[in-house]
Amino acid sequence: MNKEELEKIKEKALEEHIPIIMDDTLKVMEKYLKEIKPKRILEIGTAVGYSAMCFTLFLEEGGKIDTIERESDRVKQARENIKKVGVEEKINIYEGDALEILPTLEEKYDAVFIDAAKGKYPFFLEQALRLINKNGIIFADNILYKGYVMSDYNKHKQRTAVRNLREYIKEVNENPDLDTEILEVRRWLSSKQNKIMWKWGCGSGDRHYVDIFVNVVPVPTSTKMST
Repeated sequence: MNKEELEKIKEKALEEHIPIIMDDTLKVMEKYLKEIKPKRILEIGTAVGYSAMCFTLFLEEGGKIDTIERESDRVKQARENIKKVGVEEKINIYEGDALEILPTLEEKYDAVFIDAAKGKYPFFLEQALRLINKNGIIFADNILYKGYVMSDYNKHKQRTAVRNLREYIKEVNENPDLDTEILEVRRWLSSKQNKIMWKWGCGSGDRHYVDIFVNVVPVPTSTKMST
């Protein structure tokens, strides 16, 4: 991997205000990815390919990442970036709408990273649980959506996204096999970015994990959400 090129891609994305995974978020994910050493990772939301390239560092030898992106300009840029960094043999990009692509996938994955349209998170979770291996990890980004989900936000512009994110949390919370641990990821000025980990029980001691990165709303690390 050409880490110098990877750093340039990161800097350019930040300059152009393209949303990419934050360093502190990546460090927290690294801990879990190193533990399971995934053979296959599924990413929903490629952007310019930065997070997928970072994840290749944690793959088992011969491992592969499948990533989905619907915007053709981003797909083109991601493919160019992946080639520059020298990890094109480890990353496969599906170009198209995740709503159409996910149901066609039959591969099983050791980790899934959800970072796409917030209004579609319940569907993404359903598909992730279908595709995840036993003891796999599911990461979902920005589940509280700037704090809107935990507030009385009701503006038309983001109403659907907020409603569906609330549905996502409800679905996860009401499953009797789930429990929650909240871990702080980083501090944003006077606010915090937190990480919620939902633990999915599969019977016979097998577990999935769903990590949800929560932006802005501060939650104490000792807080537990009932299941």
